[in-house]
Amino acid sequence: MSGVSYYTEEGLKKLKEELAHLEQVERPRVSQEIADARDKGDLSENAEYHAAKEEQSLLEFKIAKLKNVVASARVIDESQLDTSKILIHSVVKIKNTANGMEFSYTLVADSETDVRNGKLSVNSPIGKGLLGKKVGEIAEIKVPNGIMNFEIMEISR
Repeated sequence: MSGVSYYTEEGLKKLKEELAHLEQVERPRVSQEIADARDKGDLSENAEYHAAKEEQSLLEFKIAKLKNVVASARVIDESQLDTSKILIHSVVKIKNTANGMEFSYTLVADSETDVRNGKLSVNSPIGKGLLGKKVGEIAEIKVPNGIMNFEIMEISR
């Protein structure tokens, strides 16, 4: 089992809904596809059957992985979190010291990541580099292109 991941109630609810959809909708659909393909005769030359079996294998892997994530998920009471430093579920405003561009991100668990909507994984290079920092500090973060420096402008929930 992987380590504990922290989620908002909304994030955990979405994970559980996705798991339920996979188990209650997708699994029966794939099973039906296998049955339909099996009814067509010789399985050794039946491409539909082999494709459906492959899809079933991938689906079962995805379900098992998602069950593992849900089992190790914990909901955070955000009212109990320290706002003086960056933690998971912190909303941070940072400024790139090289070009002066400002960004706002919410640090979230991997499965809630959505960079287009400002949700950055705590396990990403930038997310890891920001954790524990306070307003006014400079986060020196190693990224694939080298080192970036971000000034912490604001922390909120």
